[in-house]
Amino acid sequence: METKGTPAVNPKKVLFASLIGSTIEFYDFFLYGTVAGLVFNQLFFPNDDPFVSLLIAYASFGVTFFIRPVGGLIFSHMGDKFGRKNTLVISLLLMGISTVCIGLLPTYQAIGIIAPILLVLLRLLQGIALGGEWGGAVLLAVESAPKEKRGYYGSFPAMGIPLGMLLGTFSISLMSKLPEAQFMAWGWRVPFILSAVLVAVGLWIRRGLGETHAFEEEKQKGNVVKIPLVETLRHHWKAVLISLGAKCVEVGPFYVFTTFFIAYGTGTLGLSRTTTLNVVSAATIVTVICIPLMGKLSDKIGRKRVFMMGAAGLALFSFPYFYLLSLKSVFLTYVVSIIALGILWSAIASIIGTMFTEMFSTNVGYTGITLGYQSGSALFGGTAPMIATVLLSAYNNSWVPLAIFIGGLCIASFLSAAFIRNSKDDAKTSMGVVYPLNKANVQE
Repeated sequence: METKGTPAVNPKKVLFASLIGSTIEFYDFFLYGTVAGLVFNQLFFPNDDPFVSLLIAYASFGVTFFIRPVGGLIFSHMGDKFGRKNTLVISLLLMGISTVCIGLLPTYQAIGIIAPILLVLLRLLQGIALGGEWGGAVLLAVESAPKEKRGYYGSFPAMGIPLGMLLGTFSISLMSKLPEAQFMAWGWRVPFILSAVLVAVGLWIRRGLGETHAFEEEKQKGNVVKIPLVETLRHHWKAVLISLGAKCVEVGPFYVFTTFFIAYGTGTLGLSRTTTLNVVSAATIVTVICIPLMGKLSDKIGRKRVFMMGAAGLALFSFPYFYLLSLKSVFLTYVVSIIALGILWSAIASIIGTMFTEMFSTNVGYTGITLGYQSGSALFGGTAPMIATVLLSAYNNSWVPLAIFIGGLCIASFLSAAFIRNSKDDAKTSMGVVYPLNKANVQE
């Protein structure tokens, strides 16, 4: 349906815009995670104990997650009051500037303690930017979608996560072919600086978009609330808690399978840096292919069913995953990474955005989905590589505690999702309607 006075929305343009913007933001964000265990631990956080350097580097990676909810609240407040489009443009610009500055930053050897301080500050700016990106990108896609295709449309911003990871990993893998001295001196900086080109393209595409029909309808009805956060916590607090629990399985395993795996593969498993990065890249390619397919599946059988199948699958596969990795076979490493990240995780990531969107009314949609999502990222995402590193050290490189950790996150999300009504059955009540939470997609 087209709102009077609102220009017609080109669905393909909306899908491409949500995909490209999300991809660029996550490319910038994941570059840091990829480089943290390879470069930053040596150039910005030097220490006589390599374990301490690695842990501090991961801490600088993880601290960003705790600022993401702050960025999410700032941008979601703007998005629910003034619209989705301009908010997304600002978040993309902020991400681009901070990423390029990281690529230009002097090292600890050059300017001493100021170097890691500036690095962490720039990383915090990345977190603020990403905190505002995800919710807006999901709403841009889902609020522009036909009712029967919300899962498919909502999967496009989710594709930005593995695509961003793929671009980041590929760029570092390509630069790592340089001699070690050149890679450490300037090679790692190139992907950060080239982010400026990608951001310019993303800004050009997003500025040509109109506002979503769903938001315009709420605005014309006078349903725009004064303080979206207060409205969300008053009427949707159950949905926030459920989305927080559901987020565990989407974010924790992802950073174990990617960021932690890079250091685990090169250190514990004895794989080369190039092989480790190629494993992540191969699994990520499969993820990109599977995510829209899982989105389509959710339009047929419901978001809840797809999500719970993915969570149960990851829980069951957590022990085989680490056991087969411990065999130190390159072939098996590719296989288990593709199954875990490429197939099972994609079932969760593809529909979590749409599923969260259907739990909140449109006038607080940005705030609602951002609050649960970004808080979950802070608690279970940024800490995951650090927890995995500590567990590995505390239990003499045993993989069993790592498998228990992943399995626990999966079970927590599975139980949280049990309180969500099947989105396919309740699709007619899930978008563009202002309702108290107990009449929405949350079971009593």
